[in-house]
Amino acid sequence: MRNADKHSLRPQTRQMIRDVFARLDYDALGDIYCEEGGEAFWKAHKNKCQTMGIRIGEALKQHLPQKGKSLYVGAGVAELPLLVLETLEMNRTVQAHNLREREVDVLNRACDGLPFTVHATAAQTARGTFDHLWIASVLNDPECFQETSALAYGRADPVRFDPVAFQRERTRIQELLDACLPKLSRPGILSTTVEEVTWMEDWLTRNRILFHVEEQLYPTAIVGDPLCFIRLEPGRKARGKA
Repeated sequence: MRNADKHSLRPQTRQMIRDVFARLDYDALGDIYCEEGGEAFWKAHKNKCQTMGIRIGEALKQHLPQKGKSLYVGAGVAELPLLVLETLEMNRTVQAHNLREREVDVLNRACDGLPFTVHATAAQTARGTFDHLWIASVLNDPECFQETSALAYGRADPVRFDPVAFQRERTRIQELLDACLPKLSRPGILSTTVEEVTWMEDWLTRNRILFHVEEQLYPTAIVGDPLCFIRLEPGRKARGKA
């Protein structure tokens, strides 16, 4: 029990997470996340985002040092508990990016006064190095990568699947990883989903970076993709070694 208590979020952190979620404009978020049924969507997901975010935060707390730096690619509502945890409880710096300007507006209003801002710019523009990179449910986002998403979730229709569009998407994904993954220091932590692990393993292997994919999985609230942690180790693999 002692070990569990050690990694639990402080009561003040939990309260701040509740406060942030209470300030969110769910009418606006409903329009952003859903073509219709936004009110019902957030009624079903509001509490899940908090509880599952806190559970992931407790796991993240075990993996990250105090006073480090994190880069969040595609930070949305589900990432808010983690941004609050890292900045308030762990004295870490976070750089969070989200290309949906309307959502960024809603997030920043709810987080006014907290020591972080979500930027409506590409994460590729982030400068410096980070000991934690968060990129979860980004590479399989159906809004950005329609064909890739269909493949990842087993929904690809062999009649309608567009291999040319997929090739373009794959190039964009590889360019995103080429821009963001070099910013991650070694040792470092990469937070991603099981559906995106293949992309990460491919990039890390091609760049001869030592890594370990942890087996423990953590459910997520909105997309539902299980989250996992990849530990990057110091040094590089020798050429020609698997």
